[in-house]
Amino acid sequence: MKLFKLYLIVFALLAATAAIAWAGPEIAGKIQKQYQSIGSFTAAFNQELVNAASKDHELRAGTIAFSQPGLIRWQTVTPEKELLIVGREVVWDYFEDEKTAYEYPLEEILNSKTMLKFLSGKANLTEDFLVSEEKDQAAKDQGLVALRLIPKEAEPGLVLAQAWVDAKTFLLRRIVLRDFYGNTNDLRLSDIKINAQLPKNDFDFTPPKGVEIMDQTKPKERALPR
Repeated sequence: MKLFKLYLIVFALLAATAAIAWAGPEIAGKIQKQYQSIGSFTAAFNQELVNAASKDHELRAGTIAFSQPGLIRWQTVTPEKELLIVGREVVWDYFEDEKTAYEYPLEEILNSKTMLKFLSGKANLTEDFLVSEEKDQAAKDQGLVALRLIPKEAEPGLVLAQAWVDAKTFLLRRIVLRDFYGNTNDLRLSDIKINAQLPKNDFDFTPPKGVEIMDQTKPKERALPR
């Protein structure tokens, strides 16, 4: 499982809230109000992963569902079927074609301090990021506000982010993350539904019969996530 991908999901939620720091008092208040009201959301996504060294591109598509407190369902349908569930106690990463499911401890996968603080509702993003509004006429013409976010304490998985927020709804529409090696992760969201009614079992996972389970929750058996 790509931890950078998991980081992206949560960062996509916090990026718009982080805009409060420098986006101006009026827009900051509207963004704050919008994201404080969100208990859940669903969206379709298109994602492009670019390897800086090899120049390889990978295109992915699927759906995302999020529900407080920090429950995530990330379902990729192309180029391969993958289901990532961040549940209440563990994380599951299921590859249908491989008939393999990886089980990870929640605290090990969510190893970013900022991420943990956000998921617990204690994040103070104005302390963790430097946020400024970018001059992007193309984005403005599309009704978007472009933002630049720099972590005050850079991690290998994230040294720079750019985000585009809808100027009318104040919802995140696109985010691009860059890691220490120059690799980029570009996520575009569409068909966003706020406070959608989500079945509770959407965030539970029971491996289908015949699936090999790779249990990474026991200290002696842990391996690096894919």
